[in-house]
Amino acid sequence: MSTSRRAAGTADDAVADLTAVVPAGGSGTRLWPLSRSAAPKFLQDLTGSGRSMLQETVDRVGRLVGGRVLVVTGQAHAAAVRQQLDGLPGDRLLLEPSPRDSMPAIGWAAAVLERSDPDAVLGSFAADHVIDDEEAFADCVRQAVVAARSGSLVTLGIQPRYPATGFGYVEVGERRTYPAAPDVHRVVSFVEKPDRGVAEHYLEDGRHLWNAGIFVVRAGVLLDLLAVQHPEMVHLLRLLARDPGRLDEVWSSLPAVAIDRAVAEPAARAGMVEVVPADLGWDDVGDFASLATLLQEHPRHPGVRVLGSPDDVLAQDSTGLVAARGGRTVVTLGVEGVVVVDTPDAVLVTTRERCQDVRALVATLQQLGREDLT
Repeated sequence: MSTSRRAAGTADDAVADLTAVVPAGGSGTRLWPLSRSAAPKFLQDLTGSGRSMLQETVDRVGRLVGGRVLVVTGQAHAAAVRQQLDGLPGDRLLLEPSPRDSMPAIGWAAAVLERSDPDAVLGSFAADHVIDDEEAFADCVRQAVVAARSGSLVTLGIQPRYPATGFGYVEVGERRTYPAAPDVHRVVSFVEKPDRGVAEHYLEDGRHLWNAGIFVVRAGVLLDLLAVQHPEMVHLLRLLARDPGRLDEVWSSLPAVAIDRAVAEPAARAGMVEVVPADLGWDDVGDFASLATLLQEHPRHPGVRVLGSPDDVLAQDSTGLVAARGGRTVVTLGVEGVVVVDTPDAVLVTTRERCQDVRALVATLQQLGREDLT
């Protein structure tokens, strides 16, 4: 694993106009019962690092931008976020009254930044992603900032490692001509999650990258692009930036829409989006199959990945993932590709092939009135 040598809290002069916006939302239902609505995955240590995913994200971007970090999260998570980010100034935390998807969250941050500097560049970096190669990450962000200064919306497109059907894709066009950003290309289009056959074709053709939802853009440009499709939303976001006391009134009037649908896709059709191909060791930790690839094997039981203490796991003739968080020993015997997640109030037993279905299981629990478990 590669890490940046720059100390946390300092800044990189090459991106002196960049502010990192960290949207911290979602409940990570495919990682239930580890992730719950009251304790979503971005507040959890899911890799055994001793730091939550939010803390690791802020550490990572802080090595680039120093203290120029703006976190957007729900009011329900305010206390936990403040506790985990105890060095974050109060005015660098924006608290959403209710979930409205990614566009209102990022757009609010853009409106706040625009009021102090219309030419400020923001980078949006989700709070619940893993990036192994921080030096490569920093280089890609620097190139993205160069392109963003020209007025483009820039995304980091992840080099695909397998034919994923759970991610959207970015179709890559011709190379751009930025002397300080040699890897930037035009984006032809954003593509919805494909089926297996299409994903295999994308992997082979070399023209499609995973869409990780990482965007770099001048704050004013983002709002102007949003105004093409959603002028009233931009009016309300700028109003909120001027008068934060109207938060509850304004927020309830905002539509719930993702930044991809609201801005990135139409801007790509207009030829205003560019991409930096990125090989970062990136993972969105979307389900337990993904999580298993990030964990170490049990020292005494090869083939079993463990989250928690290896002393709490006994695996005989088994492979898979065991998360021992229930304060007791978990034993598996003669099972291949098993997923066992033990918590104090719920135990999940499934297979790696069915990990994507955990979200539906959470919906069933809610329908049964078991919100205490979700």
